[in-house]
Amino acid sequence: MRPRLPDPAPRLGVPALRHALFPLLLASAVLAPMPALALTSASPEQIAAAALKAAPVWDGHNDVPEQLRDRRHNVMGAAGQAGAFDFRDTHAEADPDGQSGGAGMQTDIARLRQGRVGAQFWSVYVSAALPEPQAVQATIEQVDVMKRIIARHADTMAYCETAACVETAFKQGRIASLLGAEGGHSIGGSLAVLRQMAGLGVRYMTLTHVRNNAWADSGTDAPAHNGLTPFGKDVVREMQRLGVLVDLSHVSPKTMMDALDVAGAPVIFSHSNAYAVAPHPRNVPDDVLLRLRANGGIIMVNFFPVYINGDLRLWTGRRAGEEARLKALNPDRPQAVKDGMAAWTRDNPKPVATLAQVADHIEHIIRLIGVDHVGLGGDFDGGSVGLQGLPDVSAYPALFVELARRGHSQADLQKLASGNMMRVLKAAETYAATHRADPPIENPTTF
Repeated sequence: MRPRLPDPAPRLGVPALRHALFPLLLASAVLAPMPALALTSASPEQIAAAALKAAPVWDGHNDVPEQLRDRRHNVMGAAGQAGAFDFRDTHAEADPDGQSGGAGMQTDIARLRQGRVGAQFWSVYVSAALPEPQAVQATIEQVDVMKRIIARHADTMAYCETAACVETAFKQGRIASLLGAEGGHSIGGSLAVLRQMAGLGVRYMTLTHVRNNAWADSGTDAPAHNGLTPFGKDVVREMQRLGVLVDLSHVSPKTMMDALDVAGAPVIFSHSNAYAVAPHPRNVPDDVLLRLRANGGIIMVNFFPVYINGDLRLWTGRRAGEEARLKALNPDRPQAVKDGMAAWTRDNPKPVATLAQVADHIEHIIRLIGVDHVGLGGDFDGGSVGLQGLPDVSAYPALFVELARRGHSQADLQKLASGNMMRVLKAAETYAATHRADPPIENPTTF
């Protein structure tokens, strides 16, 4: 306990103190008069609107190309023709194969505008179940279909490969459109294919999807490589030499650590959440987040409900267990299984993931590693369906209002919206520029 210092002067009573200070207070009032009305602080809605006007949303992951493949087999039809794909409004976009639940899409130009989205990484995802040579072809087809969408809407969308292009698009009021490949199976185990994908404009690649590949472990598969193989580490090095962002969403924690060990430029998580808030294997542990801060990278928070609400994952597991139990007890009575599951669901309501819980993930990351390392990767038209308060791409402003209501400043919200992603892409470009003269890393052909 600190020793108490003696009073420097005798204490004055309240009346005497007022009398002694009155001349000073009067002089201060004359020299610096107070305004007639106190300034009113801005509302959360005003703070959010100002932030998004200054820095529109740059989202890390959207699966519109996948919807074109599933719904239309990439056949868009000629612009203006009956039945042609109309990206201006996709509320009623048909789902003839039923692969998308029969609903319309979550993304279109009108709702991107409403959501204040100024830049978007479009995912040129193809299934990890495809044989790798077929996956390479399918990825190129997805690059093609997204470029055709952008070209068809060049008045509102701008195809971009660089941070400078995104900045120009912001000034023009167009939606900067970049491409990201989701899963290392897209390069077929070839660094030569990786280089050609970079040449086609692919600006990030997620190292795995839901399955391991031949050189990296996924976060949702049994470990096979203990992270990255030596070739996998070369993939990371070559990506960064090319200026292709290394995306660590979907990979195992050991793969995350191995990639960070060899990364010379910032990495990204294009659509991931905090494991400490919701313990799902797709989410990122705190020890990895701390290393992400040291790397200078960014985690773009995802809106997939089961990654947001930990109770939802537990509910899904319990439901699967109950269904397995009922089927084992009633192998000859499918109706009994159906009735039993209906009763179980009635007694065990499905938890709901909410906008507020998305804000919880963002705040955890900010508290742990700072506001400079967080962004948004909604995963709309992919898996982000059923999130209360964030139904589609028009709803981003509601999240910013929630964060402003929690006390986050306009400056911090601008970093979250697009400032952080801009910094990361510029840093990756600078790293690539300094290594432009380095020879390509080579690997032998396999057939």
